Amino acid sequence: MTDFTSSAGLPDGGSGKGHHTRSIVSFVRRSSHLDRRLQNAWDDYADSFLLDFSDFGETEYDLGMPRGFVFSRSSISRIWKNSNPLIVEVGSGQGENITAAALSHPDNNYLALEVYKPGVAHTMLLGGKNGLTNVKVAQVNAPEFFAAVQPGTVREVWTFFPDPWPKTKHHKRRLIQGKFAHSVGTALEDGCMWRIATDIDDYALHIHEVMDHRDDFTNTGTLTVSLPVEHVSKGNADRAYLLEHADFQESHRFEGRILTNFEKKGLAAGRTIHDFTFHARHGISGYE
Repeated sequence: MTDFTSSAGLPDGGSGKGHHTRSIVSFVRRSSHLDRRLQNAWDDYADSFLLDFSDFGETEYDLGMPRGFVFSRSSISRIWKNSNPLIVEVGSGQGENITAAALSHPDNNYLALEVYKPGVAHTMLLGGKNGLTNVKVAQVNAPEFFAAVQPGTVREVWTFFPDPWPKTKHHKRRLIQGKFAHSVGTALEDGCMWRIATDIDDYALHIHEVMDHRDDFTNTGTLTVSLPVEHVSKGNADRAYLLEHADFQESHRFEGRILTNFEKKGLAAGRTIHDFTFHARHGISGYE
């Protein structure tokens, strides 16, 4: 596994940041079985691509973060051996998007966060086949990771097609909530972007509920869209607000997102793809 510990045994010596009681998670357990091809990929490439945070301290539960863990710019230098900007994809799936981006932009560092073991293995397989040196992957719960990131560490965050949890009683499990947004906004450099995409109208409304009236983000979308507000489940977002009209600002499709099989299926089913670009604003300077 990649070694990025400091002399104290944890990145940056550990400060207690990131230790917290586990909240409701946005995923359900699925099979972690790897077929022969993916098991071979894991065996061949884990030492090159996998960040196993459990190697750096005790975790209270599976996919959690070690006590006292801190992830900072100096962590980036130890992991990637450079000071290039870091882009984090939350829910990287099979890894098609992040490995394509890493191949096209060798001057950026990339970190894929994915909870499902087969997806982690497939991402490493793609990374190995393409000879990538600027991408890493971690099997970890994203909100807990971001709670351990020091302010201004990340250049961009990508969250493409998160689980929509369509039933109203399950909306509390949706990844994009106020607490997670706060952690992402803090982790981002000032003025840098959180890119989000969904093909579910109700989730798009949920994103507007959570994000549009925040003080730490600005919705910089220039595309006006109309959404059926009567379907929104008000009160489920951490900072829900009364939706007074059906017109919202969204973004044009992010050109850096490749068209995956998952997105193709959504388009074939007649679903609309909603893209969002939110810029963090908190006065933290970018990379020097």
